[in-house]
Formats: sequence, C-alpha cells, structure tokens
Amino acid sequence: MAQKTSQPVSTPNEEPAWKQRAIERSTQAAIRRAEQRVSRFLDAAQAIMTERGTTGFTVQEVVERSRQSLRSFYQHFDGKHELLLALLEDAMVRTADQIRAAASGQSDPLERLKIAVQLLFDLSLPDPAAQRPLFTDFAPKLLVSHPAEVKVAHAPLLALFTELMTEAADAGRLRPGVKPHRMAALTMQTVMFNAQSSGAPDDETSHPITAQEIWAFCSDGFAKTD
Repeated sequence: MAQKTSQPVSTPNEEPAWKQRAIERSTQAAIRRAEQRVSRFLDAAQAIMTERGTTGFTVQEVVERSRQSLRSFYQHFDGKHELLLALLEDAMVRTADQIRAAASGQSDPLERLKIAVQLLFDLSLPDPAAQRPLFTDFAPKLLVSHPAEVKVAHAPLLALFTELMTEAADAGRLRPGVKPHRMAALTMQTVMFNAQSSGAPDDETSHPITAQEIWAFCSDGFAKTD
C-alpha cells in the first residue's frame, strides 16, 4: 500500500502570508521615504557648499534649505561630520564611475591604468574655481583625525584600481611578484597625495608636477619593461 505524502502544515507561530506581504510593503515604503529624506539633506548641503566654496555651514542651515525638521536630520545623521562623510563617500563613488567610464574605451589594460592614474591626479588637484571643499578641506583633515573613515570612503576607488591592476597582471603587463591590491593602494595614495600637495607654497609650484610625470613615476614601479 502506497504511503501518503504529508502536506506541510503551518505552525501556530507562523505569520500568515498576507501579513508578511503587508509588512514587507510597509517596510519598503518606509525605506523609500527615508532615502528621499536623506537625499534632500545631502542635496541641501551640497548646494550650500557649491555656493560658498566651503564646508563652513551649520546643521540648521542644511535643515532649513532641505525644508525638513531638525528631528528628522538627527534620525539619519549623528551630526555634521557624518553628513560630510556621506557626501564624501558619494563623491568617491561618482569619481570611480567617471574614471571607469573614461578608461573603458581602451583595450590595452596598461592604457586603462594610465588613463585612471592621470584622471585621478587631475581630479584631485586643488582648484579654487571648481569649489570642491570636500576634497580640499574636509578630506585632508579627515585623513589625520579619522583614517579608518577615509579608508571606507576610498573603497570604491581602491576596488576600481585593484580591478585594473589585476587585469594588467593577468595580461602579463606587470612586473613579476607585483600584488595587484597592494600596488593599487600604493598607486592611489601616491597620486592623490602628490595632487593635493601641488598647491603648497614652495619652489616647485612654478613648475608643478604633471599627470604624465605621475604616470611615469608610478608605472616604473609596477609595469613590466619590454
């Protein structure tokens, strides 16, 4: 005699399917509203920085510009520092996307790296006309006071440079023994430090370092010579 297959039975503690769907829809709606509020705070802060060319604004000014409440602000951010950090992380994501798009047109992995290095250098240069206080004011201070936060903010860029280094290594274009992740980090730090230091008042400012020179210096450390 064939055995009957038992059907799954809901336990008393199991939520009904309709309730699970209702909770999920409610949660998704709350997440969307939170994302919209956060975006309005970020947009307001970015607009103020663009107008003034500085990070010297108050939380109250951001709240008023966003037309939201102070209570809502502190539901999403601990304070101004966390707001600026969010803006920096967002800017780093956009920078990585911009560099990736520019480098993607090259078939040679070493040429892709060259474009990435030179573009990162150009984007990191101090430019009063561009009004980028996140990079010229906030980020350098953050590097000294909160290095772990800088590491998190730079993660998208590091991931991109590691990817490009790995592609060059797989194509046999790097020196033997080069570790793509470590070399990506060293290259990024070298490029950004030299770019951000180029505005320092010294004898070299009359003949500033160029993107081509930075590429030549960095590539000598990892590119395989013919």
